[in-house]
Amino acid sequence: MFLPLHDRNPIRHVDFPFVNYGLIGLTILVFLVQSALPPAGFDQASINFGMIPIVVRDLYPQPLPWLPDWATLFTYAFLHADWLHLLTNMLFLWVFGDNIEDALGHVKYAFFYLACAALAALAHLLFNLDGNGPLIGASGAVAGVMGAYVLLYPHARVFVLARIVWLIPLPVPAFWMLGFWIASQVFYLVVGAGGGVAWWAHIGGFLAGLALAPLLRRRGVPLLGGR
Repeated sequence: MFLPLHDRNPIRHVDFPFVNYGLIGLTILVFLVQSALPPAGFDQASINFGMIPIVVRDLYPQPLPWLPDWATLFTYAFLHADWLHLLTNMLFLWVFGDNIEDALGHVKYAFFYLACAALAALAHLLFNLDGNGPLIGASGAVAGVMGAYVLLYPHARVFVLARIVWLIPLPVPAFWMLGFWIASQVFYLVVGAGGGVAWWAHIGGFLAGLALAPLLRRRGVPLLGGR
């Protein structure tokens, strides 16, 4: 287990990554509003706005008749189960998202983030066709950001706290850190690790980021850290 603290990778094309910070702020705001509800209301919000496979497939009615089924492919990414779930996702987004916004531009980054969220949800749906529980959390979209980062900035130094040496920030290349992360997701999926984690959403989001980043990057932004 490790947590990224910051990276050594200054932005070059934008003055301020306001889309990334806006996504972080909006996600935190949604959680604060949801947390202000009584426990039953908190859970109902997850059901109403989370992505439920059998609802998206029209096998079960949408809890909110006015909300299109497809809309939950996006809304689920702004909901979280608890503070740890929220803060972990937002930490990863804060560390890596500014550089992807820098590489893509503000508008394309907003599109990229939402597209990764939707594709991550579809990956989860594809392998859980009869799932009746809500998928929630920004993990799939954030995984997309991580996939783009490892493709665009594999050699950037990321300072992480690792479980074996929690008190010492270790600088490691992004390729190793993010490569280890996606390998761990595949491993947990293969061994059948549970815990309510949507492994396919993580993997699908990461692959979406790898696929979309080359298409949406600014002209002149190289792949694989090239010049």
